[in-house]
Amino acid sequence: MTYFSPWWTPHVHADRRPRLMLRNSITAATREWFTHHDFIEVETAALQISPGNEAHLSAFSTEAIGPDGKRQPFYLHTSPEFACKKLLAAGETRIFSLGAVYRNRERGALHHPEFTMLEWYRAGETYESVMADCAALVALAAERAGSKRFAFRGRETDPFAEPERLTVAEAFLRHAGIDLLATVARDGSTDAEALREGLTQAGLRTAPDDNWADLFSRVLVERVEPALGQGKATILYEYPVAEAALARKTTNDPRVAERFELYCCGVELANGFGELTDAAEQRRRFEAEMDEKERVYGERYPLDEEFLNALAIMPEASGVALGFDRLVMLAAGAAKIEDVIWTPVA
Repeated sequence: MTYFSPWWTPHVHADRRPRLMLRNSITAATREWFTHHDFIEVETAALQISPGNEAHLSAFSTEAIGPDGKRQPFYLHTSPEFACKKLLAAGETRIFSLGAVYRNRERGALHHPEFTMLEWYRAGETYESVMADCAALVALAAERAGSKRFAFRGRETDPFAEPERLTVAEAFLRHAGIDLLATVARDGSTDAEALREGLTQAGLRTAPDDNWADLFSRVLVERVEPALGQGKATILYEYPVAEAALARKTTNDPRVAERFELYCCGVELANGFGELTDAAEQRRRFEAEMDEKERVYGERYPLDEEFLNALAIMPEASGVALGFDRLVMLAAGAAKIEDVIWTPVA
């Protein structure tokens, strides 16, 4: 049996320390960048009524006990998104948050149950503006690390090159030969059998109980994502509305929404939106997501009614969440994100 020394033993820490110090340097540079661009840093509460309402996000639950002994359920947030959007409703216009978030059911080279998320918002600006921010922050991390290339599992990215922009529909056609939008109606509803036929023709496995979302994810994970961010970063954008619970529809095609993801070396770094501000539509999407969560995992999370109320006065905005540990991992040339986390969860 092989035994590994824990991260706190002196010889292991001495090996890890240069990457951890680089993390601190990139953290400082990131804060300086946001300050220079007129953002203010906000700190959001980790305890929330709802941890988020996406079907495949799993949260840690707890409860608060009041002085009278009354118990109230809470969750550790999976993102500061709801709190940040409430601040936009309150009148803030350019904000960023850099702090810990928590996700259950996740652990591996690219996942950790507690990790650092960099999230920021621009009120009154398009989602192309935060796409540009993402490219600038990738270059900033590489510059601070003195790295000309990012490399991970045999794939390389030039962090200083202008990212390629590719729609999800273009990516499905290019990498799997599937006409994705032929399976999406103009009202956003989806046709699982049409997509299943596309997977079969592409030589991808399917199961009788797969729904459209299952099939979409399989193509994305097995054919599309491994091909992204090679040579230069890729911005994958215009996700089908069914896969963009918090993004508004595009003005040119009601089948797709203003959602994008940033990839380097096949690794997803960021997920951004042109933010949905229609509370009724947001409620409908959340309820659909929770129905799917109940189908798959047998549980559902409450809706944050204050968040839905805040949407009524929230300005048009764009926002993005970036996995800070993953960015540091690529900049440092590390093999897994635990290599750049000061105190990994045991």
